[in-house]
Amino acid sequence: MSQAAARAYRALREDILTGMRPAGTRLREEQLAEDYGLSRTPVREAIRRLQADGLVQVVPNRGAEVVSLSAEDFEEIFGLRSVLESYAARNAALRGNADVAALRELCDAMERQLERLDDDGAHDEITRLNMQFHQAIHQAGGRRLLPELLSRVIEVPLVRRTFHRYTTAELHRSFTQHRELTEAIEAGDGDWAHSVMQSHVLAARATLLRPEEEEEETR
Repeated sequence: MSQAAARAYRALREDILTGMRPAGTRLREEQLAEDYGLSRTPVREAIRRLQADGLVQVVPNRGAEVVSLSAEDFEEIFGLRSVLESYAARNAALRGNADVAALRELCDAMERQLERLDDDGAHDEITRLNMQFHQAIHQAGGRRLLPELLSRVIEVPLVRRTFHRYTTAELHRSFTQHRELTEAIEAGDGDWAHSVMQSHVLAARATLLRPEEEEEETR
């Protein structure tokens, strides 16, 4: 991939994952090239790579657009996450190679965002920190294949801006689970780490698949 294509890939990926280009948004090469100050060729290459990543889909008679997923798609994604992330958490605990201090720092940073939830960027910052937290566990619990698989499985649901759907109580629960997961990994208890991660992922699934009208009532 050329430098220009890599630049287009990073910029478009960031726009998708932060919600600047929501699910269903059409991706016109001409407009994207103008937005990023590039020619159409690197933009086209970036779109192809994002399609391979699962963040872009090509729809007949419409062209490329940000992926839209059904409830069934999300059920499958979170089913995979439940299995793979629990496996990674168990391995991270048993191997004893996770940077526990770094995990705690990420927990601290996420919890600080609770004080500024009214700010536009707080939920996006939580998303970024949460990705770092989970990726650290994936790296500790796997080698090359597992982190790569989980990167795709986790990033795709972010087109729904997951943390924007969390109530304050759900954020507190999620952050408490992060703390317990860190403790389990530090203790070297694989079964404990596996159990906490599985509960954590299933709780995220319940939040993401909650009907929007019910979501409004819980706020």
